[in-house]
Amino acid sequence: MRKGRPGRHAGITGHPGADAEPPVEEVSLKIRYLPGRLRVLSYRVMLDVPLQLALYVERLLAAHRRELGTRDGTRALTCWKQAVFALAWFRDRPDIRRLGAGSGISQATAYRYEDEAVEVLAANAPTLHRALERAAEQGLPYLILDGTLVSAGRCTGKKTSRKGKEIDTWYSGKAHEHAGNVQALAAPGGVPLRVSDVLPGSTHDLTAARELVLPEARPYLKDLPFLADSGYEGAGIGVLVPVRKPVRGELDINTKTRNALLCSLRYQGERGFALMSQRWRVLQHVMVSPSAIGDITKAAIVLVLFEHKMIT
Repeated sequence: MRKGRPGRHAGITGHPGADAEPPVEEVSLKIRYLPGRLRVLSYRVMLDVPLQLALYVERLLAAHRRELGTRDGTRALTCWKQAVFALAWFRDRPDIRRLGAGSGISQATAYRYEDEAVEVLAANAPTLHRALERAAEQGLPYLILDGTLVSAGRCTGKKTSRKGKEIDTWYSGKAHEHAGNVQALAAPGGVPLRVSDVLPGSTHDLTAARELVLPEARPYLKDLPFLADSGYEGAGIGVLVPVRKPVRGELDINTKTRNALLCSLRYQGERGFALMSQRWRVLQHVMVSPSAIGDITKAAIVLVLFEHKMIT
């Protein structure tokens, strides 16, 4: 170092006239400021959701608190802060403990606030009857029936398979992971209109549809048919599925054309789940109890419908 010129660390230790660089230990932020433990830092992030959506969730939470009789100033977070907290959880799927710490609440309180937000949003999700009535009123030519598997953490539920073997109830042999089966109805454009409760991932789509969708939908199927994939073969009249290729021989040209037309109309149904799981990443892998997947999915569809201006 040239004489008379201070080093690049001069002045940091409180000796502005020192010519030599102090030892590294004296300028390390970890050692100077944190002699006993590492300090936890906070930082700002951008939550890319519309302001109107946050205000909508805030209104729902405020109405819920009034219904419970919650007094002002007795909650750790205001309705606005809880709405932002919940939307951040849905949008980015962060660690709930860290998200809560960033909002100034404990891990236990963070879980309670997250559960409460899910409950409030799910309560405003459209019922199957309402979704079908609205589709009929709008004159939609058909709806798209599709199922998806929402990945979930491991759980210990057991059941006996058709082959007599003991298997994990929530394990999906199709996805090779633990998951929950959710059935959805989408408009021809692919926007989801309604999602069902959750069944274990080992449940077949047809079985799930027969339990959660088809019984209530039967009266509408004459004028409002469902388009579905071949996994729903045998669902009954009003559920249109492609014809499978026979073991021997080929399909005739008319059947092939019908299959192609059905597939060209039905593929938009995949967009419905993408709108939910890609926009609201919490659906990409649910770390809470798999039994909560149904309410989380219903909450997510409320957010999607609001962003598409289908609810206010």
